[in-house]
Amino acid sequence: MVDYTLYRIGQFLALHLPLRFSYAIAIFFSDLRATLFGSKDRKAVTGNLQAIFPEKSPREIETIRIRMFRNFAKYLVDFFRFPLLNKGIITRTIRIKNIGYLDEALSKGKGIILITAHLGNWELGGVLLGLLGYPILAVALPHKHKKVDAFFNAQRNNKGMGVIPLGRALQQCIRRLNNNEIIALVIDRDFTDKGLLLTFLGRKAIIPPGAAVLGLKTEAIIVPAFLLRNQDDTFTFVVEKPVETFQPTTDTGARKKLSDDYLMAAMARYTAIVEEYIRKYPEQWFMFRQYWKD
Repeated sequence: MVDYTLYRIGQFLALHLPLRFSYAIAIFFSDLRATLFGSKDRKAVTGNLQAIFPEKSPREIETIRIRMFRNFAKYLVDFFRFPLLNKGIITRTIRIKNIGYLDEALSKGKGIILITAHLGNWELGGVLLGLLGYPILAVALPHKHKKVDAFFNAQRNNKGMGVIPLGRALQQCIRRLNNNEIIALVIDRDFTDKGLLLTFLGRKAIIPPGAAVLGLKTEAIIVPAFLLRNQDDTFTFVVEKPVETFQPTTDTGARKKLSDDYLMAAMARYTAIVEEYIRKYPEQWFMFRQYWKD
């Protein structure tokens, strides 16, 4: 299994070499792959960036694309180095902003739906919260190869972040939210056939409604959060103010009715925040597929 072998080699190097050296090796192979073998990825990323930033020149788009590929290489190194993480490293390398929003939301006892995107290092954000003692589980798409899936989940579980496989997540998520835990969802890509069509980054796109559905069913609080890479390769973990997605109602039945219009209105509120971050940090949005299709 090629993927699994490469991941294990990558992890061995990342764990035994200095961080900056590991980054340099990862960037070298990323540039090599992008130049010689990654024409499909280059085309998809370039098209996505042109759709988001029609005013930018081809050179500006290319600069963002190169930085994005290199940031993703660093993301993999960071993922491989999870076993080395501890609270001391977090204190030195991650600045945390507005963590009080999470504490305040948990104090209400209804759980938190933590939404983010394939932006920065969402995996590290989840592990950060796990190491800080927050009861967090992430909904993740299982890898098609069992060994690779087990490898990824072991990296997450080892530092206190649980994993709920996509596909049988709804009831588990509801139970966990009712237990006042945090469910983390990446909401910028739909991996099911249940997504809804709404405007995202200026064009119509299929967006997964999971966060809105869970919010509707459980009254859990939806909180956006992002872990972003700084220029010096430290990080900033930003928690945004909770999103008011549903109007209070005494009619529990009406509140829990899954209306597409109702869900889309709620989704529009929190996807606007995700859009803002992607536009601000496009070189950290790891979307290697054609996002918009005619």
